[in-house]
Amino acid sequence: MRRSMFTLTLVGLLVVGLVAPAMAAPKRGPQAAPTPGPDSIAAIATEASFTELVGALAYVDEELDTGLIELFSTRSGQYTVFAPTDDAFQGLYEALEIDGITDLPAEFVLDVLLYHVTEGRRAANSVVPPVRPRTVTTLLGEAFSVDRAGVITDLAGGKTTIDTPDTSASNGIIHVIDGVLLPLE
Repeated sequence: MRRSMFTLTLVGLLVVGLVAPAMAAPKRGPQAAPTPGPDSIAAIATEASFTELVGALAYVDEELDTGLIELFSTRSGQYTVFAPTDDAFQGLYEALEIDGITDLPAEFVLDVLLYHVTEGRRAANSVVPPVRPRTVTTLLGEAFSVDRAGVITDLAGGKTTIDTPDTSASNGIIHVIDGVLLPLE
């Protein structure tokens, strides 16, 4: 009897010793946003061969004198860019049966570009929600939603996925996406 009471007490102490600290340990929150990197959003886009995205920026700069390349080249301001890959742009061109971005009206391209940007440094932990979809309002003034799997649903109902989150720039954060978001209802 005495031996079994000792065993029970020892087991109880072990359980309390192992379980109590785990229960008392604070839960880890989402990872912090990455610290600013040395290169600007424009420099990263150019170096990473986002040829179509950079081409679209150059197109609206030339046609509409928007200054977007300059905006994304400076260290002033912080922006989050959802950057479509060149393959994403090619998919758009095929769907629209056009040869390239300059086949579209510059005003429309500007709207599409502004629909891919939001103000502030928004790391994946503030874009991708833990449970219910999150709404992200863009520089265009229109929003899209992001679900917990990193799938973005644009105004047109199109689905795009965040492939590579949290590329840190001196003036913001880039999330690489596999489609072009369209601000059309």
